[in-house]
Amino acid sequence: MKKAVVMGAGGFIGSHMVKRLKNEGFWVRGVDLKHTEFSETEADDFVIGDLRDPIVVSNVINQDMDLVYQFAADMGGAGYIFTGDNDANVMHNSGLINLNVVHESVKKQVKKVFYSSSACMYPAYNQEDPDNPMCSEDSAYPAAPDSEYGWEKLFSERLYMAFARNYGLNVRIGRFHNIFGPDGTWDGGKEKAPAAMCRKAILAGNDSSLEVWGDGLQTRSFLYIDECIEAVQRLMDSDFTDPINIGSEEMVQINELAQIAIDLSGKNISIENLQGDDFEKKYGFPVPEGVRGRNSDNKLFREKIGWEPNYPLVEGMKHTFEWIKSQAEK
Repeated sequence: MKKAVVMGAGGFIGSHMVKRLKNEGFWVRGVDLKHTEFSETEADDFVIGDLRDPIVVSNVINQDMDLVYQFAADMGGAGYIFTGDNDANVMHNSGLINLNVVHESVKKQVKKVFYSSSACMYPAYNQEDPDNPMCSEDSAYPAAPDSEYGWEKLFSERLYMAFARNYGLNVRIGRFHNIFGPDGTWDGGKEKAPAAMCRKAILAGNDSSLEVWGDGLQTRSFLYIDECIEAVQRLMDSDFTDPINIGSEEMVQINELAQIAIDLSGKNISIENLQGDDFEKKYGFPVPEGVRGRNSDNKLFREKIGWEPNYPLVEGMKHTFEWIKSQAEK
């Protein structure tokens, strides 16, 4: 039986990957600071441990491990990443995890490693036009991410590739573009935009308003979790070793995303765009919008992997909305 270890298995993407690997017949070890929050893990062995500690990483990566999936990171939504208040922890914590993982993966001769990077590593100067963002893989340099989270992701990409060149580490790198779906964080400040919009619409009263940070004209694309997992597995089964986008090309304005959630609620809710001084008075910091436009460019994935995500955003939002509604009702 093949064996895999999933780092960050208590989190959103990691917990879904554990399920996929079990369905494929793997023996799976999950590792995280905490257990899965919204469902029981399907991992054969779940280790509560701090991956910043090299001893923990050494203990969970065995000599006979076939695959390592590295999803663990200090991260969150715009309110966590773009205020600047968490920059040191984001870079320190995620950096230590990846330094430990590459070292032990080489030492234990792991057959293949997946590293989850992010579209946040792309240069901010290519994402100023909300209608025409540039996020093709070859646009990554000259580097200028819009956040320290993005800089850490870029550093760690280069770390894994350096270990591939110097020590023969067999690595695959996916640059995630806003993954969403059920079993993900939906409140508390670390949730992503789709979950936040669904929660706000669910909790809002009829004839009320839904608050959107900024003017709502900034653009993004959002990839449903099932397609993310499928893309990762197809990449892992391929011989392609350069960093590659994993995302949807269905770009929407944030106000449009909010309207999808409003429509799903069936309520009469207006959109309130909070920005400028009004936002800062309420929250005590400037609007954390990030870049003006970001959209996955899937040309390389189509060419090299022979597949691309195509699940409609509104369908993914339906599933996410119903799941968050069930959580809120609890």
